[in-house]
Amino acid sequence: MAEHLSQSELDYPFKLLEYINGFRVSQVIFSACDLGVFDLFLRSPTPLSAEAVARELGASEGGTERLLDVLAGFHILEVEVVEGKALYSGTDVSNLYLSKAGAKSLYDMIVYFSQTIYPLWGSLADAIRERKNEHETNIESEDLFKAAYRSDEEMLKFMGFMNSTWVIDGHDVVTAFDLSPFNTIIILGGCSGALAREVTREYPAATVTVLDSSAVLQAAREHFLQADDTIQFQEGDFCAGEIPPADLYVLPRIIHDWKEDMVVQLLQKIHGSCKPGVYRPTNMYLYGPSSFMSTG
Repeated sequence: MAEHLSQSELDYPFKLLEYINGFRVSQVIFSACDLGVFDLFLRSPTPLSAEAVARELGASEGGTERLLDVLAGFHILEVEVVEGKALYSGTDVSNLYLSKAGAKSLYDMIVYFSQTIYPLWGSLADAIRERKNEHETNIESEDLFKAAYRSDEEMLKFMGFMNSTWVIDGHDVVTAFDLSPFNTIIILGGCSGALAREVTREYPAATVTVLDSSAVLQAAREHFLQADDTIQFQEGDFCAGEIPPADLYVLPRIIHDWKEDMVVQLLQKIHGSCKPGVYRPTNMYLYGPSSFMSTG
């Protein structure tokens, strides 16, 4: 690979150093979200000094100023100097994606990455060396979903992460193929209902149902349901229980990290629930007019 690099890149490894320091970038954004920096700027009608931000957040002025300068260096915040004093303000990116109230907020995703995923990656070498599931080591559960749902707080954190994912990716997923021939669509493990919402918006004639556990569905109704939603919720265990009949089954980020025998078992069960017939758009796993698509 090195032979394809320019001499300047070999003399000074800019890209390599960018990779090595990537964790610092993540921690800056994680910390700013945790402190409420972006929410503060979204609420503020005018630019703020580091002193004012520190006072509002209950943080040190020196540490706050350094954090704001780094965020400005990343172009996540804007900074202007007025009469010798630096004044900071939010950007379209911070307001849209990093504040809790942003229309496409990734705040819940960032919280999940910061508090759950980041510590696991800190043990990557051990995981490779021992071929050991780090969920078992760090969260005392080998099963990802048991770990994610081990308490109401952790369940909501995970659901918030999944909700953020589909807020930014959902439309592209549901429009990648023409799903209009499918009248009944079941989203297995549909979690917060965010992907189902994107389906109903794009295909309003379809009946879209989220199949998930009772605890997840209750949390979805209480914390994520929107006033204009037409989503249906059905309690069930698609691993251990029966799968209701439908024209299309969607597996959103479900089987990508499962063991092969579990994947085969689930896909066989879906195949058995499919209605007779053939419908084959490109690059989808389909059986009859009843079909299934796996995302993630």
